[in-house]
Amino acid sequence: MSITLIVILAVVAILVGLISFNYFRMKNAKPVENSKKILTLGNKNFKLALKKEILLVDFWAPWCGPCKMVAPILNEIAETETDVTIGKVNVDHNQDLAKKYKVRNIPTMVIFKNGVEVGRIVGVKTKKSILNDVRSAVAG
Repeated sequence: MSITLIVILAVVAILVGLISFNYFRMKNAKPVENSKKILTLGNKNFKLALKKEILLVDFWAPWCGPCKMVAPILNEIAETETDVTIGKVNVDHNQDLAKKYKVRNIPTMVIFKNGVEVGRIVGVKTKKSILNDVRSAVAG
């Protein structure tokens, strides 16, 4: 029985170590530079951006680890997809926009079609999953 206990404690110690390592790695990750094709949105230019046919708006914050994970994916989408415009709203600087669109968790990506919200993605997703969600929201 003591061998079983030792194995269980070793597994728990390894899991705690991995979780701690990933937490500090994510917390200390450097922010990813935005693609030149990504719009930085705020109160002054948000309405203008809504005139785009398909707009995916990422509500994010610089201190948010998962937001740092989504950033390279959005850069890739902005560079490869010509029919989707990507915009980013820093919720620390634009709290009123986050409140208006009922953003309670970040990262939250809101999908707009011709200025109307048609979908929402919360959390970290793969490029394929984000594009599938955008396509299905726009089609439906």
